[in-house]
Amino acid sequence: MRLPAPFFRSATWFASFAIWFVVLWFLSSGPLPSPPVPKIPHIDKILHFGYYFGGAGLLSCALFLLRDSPRLGWDAIHLVAIVAVTTTGVIDEWHQSWYEFRSGNDAGDLAADFFGAVTGTLVFRRFHHIFR
Repeated sequence: MRLPAPFFRSATWFASFAIWFVVLWFLSSGPLPSPPVPKIPHIDKILHFGYYFGGAGLLSCALFLLRDSPRLGWDAIHLVAIVAVTTTGVIDEWHQSWYEFRSGNDAGDLAADFFGAVTGTLVFRRFHHIFR
């Protein structure tokens, strides 16, 4: 099975990353949801890791598919994606600090963001052949 043509355009993945950022901004602007489930220790770190894992994958794909400039090497893709997504994590933590019902500037959350970004870029590299 072949993916549809838009999946092979960097603009699709940059747009997806932009939507990822906007959703993150709105999620961190509101109160924490309290679902009726058992409390799981450090679930917020797992959620941070997963969300930033996804963001790094989206951005890695966008950078990998750039066609209007020479193809970036893996080191550049990793560096740009990790720095951009981790910087987004710093901005998100700062953003949360402005809301009384949120706890911002959490070093544990930022660490989870960073490790999610690193893992997301590495996993994308493993599966990048899908986009050739």
